Amino acid sequence: MSRTVVVIGGGNAALCAAIAAREKGAEVVLLERAPEALRGGNSRFAAGAIRTTHNGKEQLATLMPEVSSTEWAKIDVEPYDRGDFLDDLGRVTQYRTDPWLAETLVDRSFDTLRWMRTHGVRFLPLYGRQSFVVNGRIQFWGGLVVEAWGGGPGLVEALTNRATRLGINIRYGHRAIALHRSSREIEGVTIDTESGRVDIGADAVVLACGGFESNAAMRAQYLGPGWDLARVRGTRFNTGDGIRMAVDVGAATRGHFSGCHAVQWDANAPEYGDLAVGDGFQKHSYPFGILVNVNGERFVDEGADFRNYTYARYGQEVLRQPAQIAWQVFDAKCDGLLRDEYRIRQVSKVSAPTLEALVAQMEGIDQPRFIETVSNFNASVMDDVPLNPAVRDGRGTRGLTLPKSNWAQRLDTPPYSAYAVGCGITFTFGGLHVDATAQVLAQGGEPIQGLYAAGELVGGLFYFNYPGGTGLTSGAVYGRLAGEAAALS
Repeated sequence: MSRTVVVIGGGNAALCAAIAAREKGAEVVLLERAPEALRGGNSRFAAGAIRTTHNGKEQLATLMPEVSSTEWAKIDVEPYDRGDFLDDLGRVTQYRTDPWLAETLVDRSFDTLRWMRTHGVRFLPLYGRQSFVVNGRIQFWGGLVVEAWGGGPGLVEALTNRATRLGINIRYGHRAIALHRSSREIEGVTIDTESGRVDIGADAVVLACGGFESNAAMRAQYLGPGWDLARVRGTRFNTGDGIRMAVDVGAATRGHFSGCHAVQWDANAPEYGDLAVGDGFQKHSYPFGILVNVNGERFVDEGADFRNYTYARYGQEVLRQPAQIAWQVFDAKCDGLLRDEYRIRQVSKVSAPTLEALVAQMEGIDQPRFIETVSNFNASVMDDVPLNPAVRDGRGTRGLTLPKSNWAQRLDTPPYSAYAVGCGITFTFGGLHVDATAQVLAQGGEPIQGLYAAGELVGGLFYFNYPGGTGLTSGAVYGRLAGEAAALS
C-alpha cells in the first residue's frame, strides 16, 4: 500500500519534494497557502540563478543541449568543482555552515539539476547577470553560470506542470496551521481553508513553506530593531508557519536566526513583491559606482568581492543607515555595465549633467559632504590598473579610510545618475534542525519520524551571507531528498 505524503509549500523546494515523493510511489498532497494566482512562494520572484558544480563547458552542455556548439565556442568559463563551491560557501558564512549539510548540497547539486531536467525544467547560461564581453569573449565570473529557463516564474511553471501530470493533488488557498504527532511519529495536518478548518492524515509531512521574512513581528524579534521596516522582495505568505508548527511538536531550531539574505531594493518598492516586476526592484550593479548614505558618505567597500558574494548582506548595511536609505551613484562610463533592472519603468532615479545638479535632486542628502566624498574618491582611484569587470581586477583606491578594492572608476563623465535604494529581505537564515537526509530532529537530537524539511526553513546552511544562486540549489537538493525519504521511510 502506497504512503500518503503531505508537502506544505508551493515553491521550488516543495514542488521538488512532491515530485520526488510521487516518483517513489507515494500519494502526494501539496498544500499551497497562496491562491493559485499568487502560487510559487519566493521561487516565483527569483531571477532563476542556480549554483552548481561542473567541470567545464562539456559537462554544462549536457545540462543545456539547446545551446549550440557555435555559441559555446564564444564562451569562457572556468570549471567550478566541489572544492570551489565548498570554499565559497565556507568563506561567506565565516565557516559556520554545517559541513554535512554543505557537503550534501554541493555533492548533489549537478545531479539534482540533471534530475530536474528529466522533469521538464530547462536551463540556459546566465548571460545577463553573470557575464561580460571582454576582448570579444563572453566571460562568466563568480562561479555562477546556470539559470532556469524563464527565471523563477519559468521554474515554478515547469515544476507545477510536471506535478500536475504526475497526479499530485495541489490544493491552493490551503494554509497548514498544525501538525499531528503521536508519541512516535507525525500522523497528519490541520488546515485552514475558505470552507473552514479540516484535518487530513499523512504517513509523512514535508515542510517547505519558507522562513519568517514576511512576518514583521518575527523580523523585529529575531533580526533586531529596524527590521520591521524592511520591504519583502517576494511572497507575503512566508510568515514562519512551518517553523512554528514543527517547534510545537518538539522540533529543534538551528542556525542564524538573527541573519538573513537582504539586498539593495528600490527605495519606493511596495511592501511585498510584485509579480509584474519580479526581481526588477533589485539594484545589483553597485560594484561599478559608489554607494552613499544621506550624510553624503560611503559606508561599504562596493568592490570588496564579486556582486554575488556581497549582495545578500549589503541590504542590511543600507538598513543600518540614517533613514534606512542610500544612493547608488554612477557616471556615463558605467552605462554599459548596469543590469537591465536599472532600466525598468518603476525606478527611483535622478540624473543630471553635473554632480552639483545631481545631488540637488537627491532628497535629504548632505550636499556639500557628497561633493567632498566624490572629490576624495576620484583623487584616490588607481588609474594605472586596467578595468576588467569579469575578474577581481585590483583596480582600487589609495589613501581612503574606507577603500574600494576592485572596479574603481572616477565619477567624471556626464551625465551622472543616482538610484535610491532601501533594504529588501529575501529570506531568513534561521530554521529547523535537519540531518543530511532532510529529516527534522527533535530537541534531544533524535529524528522525528515522518517529518522532513527543505528550502528556506532549513537552518544551519547560511550564516551572515550566502553565495548567489545557492538558495534554489538548496531547495531543489533538499526538496528531492525530503520527498524521497518521506515516500520510502
